[in-house]
Amino acid sequence: MYLKNIEMQGFKSFANKINLEFHDGITGIVGPNGSGKSNVADAVRWVLGEQSAKQLRGGNMQDVIFSGTESRKPLGFASVAITFDNADRALNCDVPEVTVSRRLYRSGESEYKLNGKTCRLRDINEMFFDTGIGKEGYSIIGQGQIDKILSGKPDDRRELFDEAAGIVKFKRRKAASVKKLESEEQNLVRVTDLLTELTRQKGPLEKQAATAEEYLRLRDEMRGVDITLFCRDSQRIETQISEAENNLEIANAHQQRITEEFERTHQEYDRIEAELEALDQSMQEARDQNAARQMEKQQVENEVTLLQEQIRASWKNHALYQERMDAIDADVERRRENSLSHAEEKERLEQELASLRERRDEGAGKLEEIRSQIEHTSRGSEENRSETIALLNKRTSIRERMQRYDTMLEQIEIRKAEINSEQLRQKTEAAHQREVLAQLQKERQQIDEAVHKHETELKEAEDALVKSGQALDEMNRQMEIGQSAWHRENSRLESLRNLAERYEGYGNSIKRVMSQKEDNPGIHGVVAELINTDQAYETAIETALGGSLQNIVTDNENTAKYLIEYLKKGHYGRATFLPLTAVRKGRIFDNENVLGEIGLASSLVECDRIYNGIVESLLGRTVVVDQIDHAIAIGRKYHHTIRMVTLEGELLNPGGSMTGGAFRSNSNLLGRAREIQELEKSVRMLKQDMQRMQDEITEQRNKRQKIRELQQALSEELQRLYLQQNTAGINLEAAKAQTEQFEEQSVRLRAERAEIERQIAEITRSRKTVQEELSTSETEENRLTAAVSEAAASLEELRKKEESFRTAHGK
Repeated sequence: MYLKNIEMQGFKSFANKINLEFHDGITGIVGPNGSGKSNVADAVRWVLGEQSAKQLRGGNMQDVIFSGTESRKPLGFASVAITFDNADRALNCDVPEVTVSRRLYRSGESEYKLNGKTCRLRDINEMFFDTGIGKEGYSIIGQGQIDKILSGKPDDRRELFDEAAGIVKFKRRKAASVKKLESEEQNLVRVTDLLTELTRQKGPLEKQAATAEEYLRLRDEMRGVDITLFCRDSQRIETQISEAENNLEIANAHQQRITEEFERTHQEYDRIEAELEALDQSMQEARDQNAARQMEKQQVENEVTLLQEQIRASWKNHALYQERMDAIDADVERRRENSLSHAEEKERLEQELASLRERRDEGAGKLEEIRSQIEHTSRGSEENRSETIALLNKRTSIRERMQRYDTMLEQIEIRKAEINSEQLRQKTEAAHQREVLAQLQKERQQIDEAVHKHETELKEAEDALVKSGQALDEMNRQMEIGQSAWHRENSRLESLRNLAERYEGYGNSIKRVMSQKEDNPGIHGVVAELINTDQAYETAIETALGGSLQNIVTDNENTAKYLIEYLKKGHYGRATFLPLTAVRKGRIFDNENVLGEIGLASSLVECDRIYNGIVESLLGRTVVVDQIDHAIAIGRKYHHTIRMVTLEGELLNPGGSMTGGAFRSNSNLLGRAREIQELEKSVRMLKQDMQRMQDEITEQRNKRQKIRELQQALSEELQRLYLQQNTAGINLEAAKAQTEQFEEQSVRLRAERAEIERQIAEITRSRKTVQEELSTSETEENRLTAAVSEAAASLEELRKKEESFRTAHGK
């Protein structure tokens, strides 16, 4: 095992992170004074657990953190890590390398790590026991260390020899074991004390048991007396019941009379109510008549308004009729002017007739020309008839082609109708299949949504179950903490009660006297039991009372005398008694100026009124002051004539003597009752908290059980939905396959229909061509027929002209 490297950052003068590696042989660190050579050894000592800042040449532990320079800010932590080669497993750690690191922050927080894991300083020390490595080991020899070893005490050298011999670990374990044994011996002493105390209590407890048996016997006798008393009370109650029944009969008769009077009053009330109802009806009728009259008035006003509107409309119609009469007069005047223009037109026509007669004379010259036109028209008409016959023959062949095309179209239309019928059937089936597919998809979607919802609810239930378990664990942990706190507080309460019952902390004589309290009712108790004060004043009051806290209050001097004789006979010691009939109030404190600080000690104490005299006699001349400086000033001012006590327990007596120092009082006699009350309250509250937490745990367990039941139901429902989901998926795939088959058939029919449409288009084009030829032929035939008819008409017209010219000219 050898040292491999040391890594430092922020330790003393090593501000930057530095890593010192050590190889085989001797490694020396040289440099001038003040360069930080000794800081390396301090770093090794510090990382191995050195807790003394003086050994590290500092004032406090924060001095090892780099404190900065003029040009560089201080760092917030110091860190050192040291690595040892452990190939030979010299250290009790099954790793080839052991790295120990320590880090300290300016806030005072410190941490140790062993191979990167946080550990305790004790773990590091135990690992390096008997290896010579450590803050006290002989592996680190500083300046003057050899001389210190040689000139030191034998005990100091013995530690080095023990370390080299490898027995330090066993000595440390022995010391720890001895310490535990001493603690156990103390526990045994305490157990012995408890056994002694319990043995001492055996006699009183036997007396208490006898008293309890006497109590049970008296209780049985009292029970018999109670039964007899109960029988007498029963007889007395029966007599009272009989009297109450008689009073009840009288009350019933009185009630009957009052009921009859109430009936008469009720009938009178009904009569008055009927009269009021009749008056209300009359008032309502008057209101209805008034409303009817108001309505008639409104109708008359509306009729007047309507008549006024009709009058205004009549005036407007009169104006319109006047305008129409003016227009008719203007139209009559216009027609009179048109008759004059017709006469002028007649004269013009007669002049045209004369000019026509002149033109007739000119037509005679044209007669010869008409005859030549007749001959030419006859030849053209014969040619047109020949062409018409040829066109008729050609049109016959065209009609045959048209008939063939019509036959083909008829056959194609039949196939087209079949395809249309099949497509219609497929469309119907496809639509039905699409509806089925949509329904299946909708069902699948609903199932998927239900599955998703149930999965979400199941996940939420699982999360809620985990959270419920965590909450239940937390509640159980809190319950355990509460139970531990309750047991701890209850144990302390029981201990304090036992101490109070056994008067622990009091003298043996006080215990002996107080053991006679049950047999001697004249014993009221010790002063510490009979007074109370605030916790802030307990130290001051207990100091002011001193030994008077254990004084015993009795009812009179005889009781005190008897108890003093009891102590003498048993040689139990001495005690101070305060008989109520003998103790009187002390002299009244007459210096009111001093009471401005806090007040008289007697005013800060609460007790029963019968003990006021004792409190005044014990504390009526003692002033409570907040601090000793004020008490000294008051003492000087009044020449040390006042007895004063501070809140921290310093006592200033008249004459100038002062008592003070560390207040050591393990008994706390005055605050024991208060502490018992506080512990009782604390135990009661802890018990309530535990009951509340138990109820919450029960409720949380019921809630978790419900969540588990819900989770089980959701899992079963989810399994059922998964089965429905698979079935719906299979049905959906089958429906999709059938839908695809319908689509394929639809594509095939559309392709065949397209082919038929193409053939129809082609036949239609051919038929259109033939139709155009036929139309052209018919047009040409019509033209030729028209030409022949026109020629015949022209010929007839020319012949008529010729005949008319011949008749007219006499030729």
